[in-house]
Amino acid sequence: MELFNLLKPEAVKVISTVSSKKRLLHTIGELAQSVHGLDVSKTVETLQERETLGPTGVGSGVALPHARSAQIDRVVGTFILLEKPVDFEAVDQQPVDLIFALFAPETAGVEHLKALALVSRTLRDPMLRSKLRANPDSSTLFTILTESQNVQAA
Repeated sequence: MELFNLLKPEAVKVISTVSSKKRLLHTIGELAQSVHGLDVSKTVETLQERETLGPTGVGSGVALPHARSAQIDRVVGTFILLEKPVDFEAVDQQPVDLIFALFAPETAGVEHLKALALVSRTLRDPMLRSKLRANPDSSTLFTILTESQNVQAA
């Protein structure tokens, strides 16, 4: 599995300002609807339910919200770069600006976990995070994200 299997170019956005975690989850839901056809209210509800189990802000300005959905048949994602970080109740108490949301079919067991591990491992790289933050252009962000694995593998 590679990031380009999870992400479409139109699923990568730069957002200038979001006022709260709740608003960010709604923005993710809207993006998931426009790109993957997911219902906004159901998506936001499942993302919020997952957040009640424990925040998905993993530290270093990164959040990995994720949810299962009966509306899709494979694992898909969205990526948002926030120009102004927002409090996400992250484990390190730092606001987040790099958000990679994953959506998996309700029956996707190991595939969902593999995708989550892949995204987590990719965004753990400080140099990659710096490159993402330095390039506030959606198409450039898509290229950085999807080419990062090929560079690491070389």
